[in-house]
Amino acid sequence: MFNHIRYDFPKLERTTTESGTRVYKTPSGRAYPSVTSVTGLLNKQSIMEWRARVGEEKANKISSAASKRGTRIHSLCEKFLNNEEVKSEMFDTEMWRSIQSELKSIDNICALETPLYSDHLEVAGTVDCIAEYNDRLSVIDFKTSSKVKSSEDIKHYFMQCAAYAVAFEELTEVPVPNLVIIMSVDQEGTFIYKEKRDKWIDEFIELRNQYRAQYNC
Repeated sequence: MFNHIRYDFPKLERTTTESGTRVYKTPSGRAYPSVTSVTGLLNKQSIMEWRARVGEEKANKISSAASKRGTRIHSLCEKFLNNEEVKSEMFDTEMWRSIQSELKSIDNICALETPLYSDHLEVAGTVDCIAEYNDRLSVIDFKTSSKVKSSEDIKHYFMQCAAYAVAFEELTEVPVPNLVIIMSVDQEGTFIYKEKRDKWIDEFIELRNQYRAQYNC
């Protein structure tokens, strides 16, 4: 049984622009781009090169399958941490069993699929989880992958989590110093990546400035 710490977070209105950018409107009426839109700048060029290399049809098929699998695993994680009965689809069973064992290190959940925003960073987004992971308050992100990745491969995930940590502290006055990525990999099990917020927040701010200059948003 997981314990939950309740916060009264404000409601955010989420829309998607014609260009595909996800935007959140805050209670004050300010519109901010999503955290993932900002961190997407890091991989934009490599994704375009990959799509050109494999072809649009194949790239769309691979991306769609990966997105659907990630959504299913996220849903299972959310239900499990909400103390609900969980039943995975047959083709997700191995991956789910692998990641489920790591979820048992989580407790005192403060946010779960919760929209957050920061006036300081001028961004918003929906955080996977903020909770104690092995007794340390952390921003926790659930990921799936077809291959094992290095910390260098996922630096955009650390920046993303650092931004959520700042947003959470801004809204609650509770600092979250730790970042945890829980990544389930096909045929390989689950891998844990840990970092500190303060190592990555300056790089996110630099990226946010680039995004603002590029999109005037």
